[in-house]
Amino acid sequence: MSINKRERIDWLMKARFGMFIHWGLYAIPARGEWVRSQEKMPNEDYEIYFKEFNPTNYDPQKWAQLAKYAGMKYAVMTAKHHDGFCLFDSKLTDYKSTNTPAKRDIIKDYVDAFRKENLHVGLYYSLLDWHHDEYPAYNDPYHPMRGNESFKNRNHDFSKYIDYMHGQVSELTTNYGKIDILWFDFSYGDKTGEAWKASELIKMVRSSQPDIIINNRLGGNIKAQNPEIYAGDFTTPEQMIPPEGIFDELGDPVPWEACITMNDHWGYCSHDKNFKSAKHIIRLLIECVSKNGNLLLNVGPNAKGEIPDESVEILLQIGKWMDKNGESVYNCGSSELPKPEWGRYTKNGRKLYAHIFERGLGPIALKGLKGKVKKARLLSDLSEIKVIDSWNGTDYQDYAFLDVQWSNLPDDIDTVVKLELKE
Repeated sequence: MSINKRERIDWLMKARFGMFIHWGLYAIPARGEWVRSQEKMPNEDYEIYFKEFNPTNYDPQKWAQLAKYAGMKYAVMTAKHHDGFCLFDSKLTDYKSTNTPAKRDIIKDYVDAFRKENLHVGLYYSLLDWHHDEYPAYNDPYHPMRGNESFKNRNHDFSKYIDYMHGQVSELTTNYGKIDILWFDFSYGDKTGEAWKASELIKMVRSSQPDIIINNRLGGNIKAQNPEIYAGDFTTPEQMIPPEGIFDELGDPVPWEACITMNDHWGYCSHDKNFKSAKHIIRLLIECVSKNGNLLLNVGPNAKGEIPDESVEILLQIGKWMDKNGESVYNCGSSELPKPEWGRYTKNGRKLYAHIFERGLGPIALKGLKGKVKKARLLSDLSEIKVIDSWNGTDYQDYAFLDVQWSNLPDDIDTVVKLELKE
């Protein structure tokens, strides 16, 4: 990894926790962001949502304040999803939010609001476009008109679409001030790498936004010793957390960010109530940090422009925990210690954080830390916890023990003990 690349990505790897926002016309049918593809919906059927889009309760300041309260340090919002609808005032299409009843540049309002709360700002841009006439349809595995006989003999000039796509990315990276993250989605089949004119695209983006960080979904091999210019600054596992983190061919850690949904959809789905608990999400966040990764947690606002009540409540609960324990997340990464049976470790220099998920019996064993702990404190209130050589642990010579007096964990979500290690 080059020095410049390390410097670019540094803030993201310290931030650790961000908000993903999937929003667009698909909030109106409310069956998820892939509704056009899944139901093979033609443009004319989808057009009713364009004519109807008017989120009168859209208040990005509230979104930004909620993200900040939850302990998030950055956000990424869909400027254009696969359906081709633009939430920004592109000069290259009429298919945009300023031409709907909303009559707003949604992205401008989002960028301004999140910057006001001192959050880093990211934009998601889909490489796919199911609305553009020059994007191949009939033989495409995802296009709503795949296999549709009326599209079988249509000729598409993909180069015209590439010009359009590059033009829109240029608009997003020149018209909205400093953008911190550009999040592309996604490459597949023969549409990867230079099929997108990816090298040219990256050079164009960096000419206007030299400090921007870009994900890995243009294609390429981010794990290679000499990755392509478009291979990205960080990689993006989706709906999973890598078992042991992510490393390149030399065994060095690769920056990564797991993106996950709160329920089972990215875009708003009115019937999907399968929400993860705040406890589950906090533990997923800690798992990411313990493996040198980030968590990008999605919200899918509804057609009115409201983040669902369930998501708001979960974020408020996360924020309450982060307010007391965020020190064990921000600026932290993995420890050289193996995963303990009772939970996980995160580390920042000589500060080691024990995230205790399971109480067990007796003192809490810290393998490999005998004689190495200067002091221990419960992070939430800084109350002292004694580090002892347990009388019933004489067979475990490399262990230190926490002399805890709890029958049950003080925090059922994640009880964090801050360990200051000796020089």
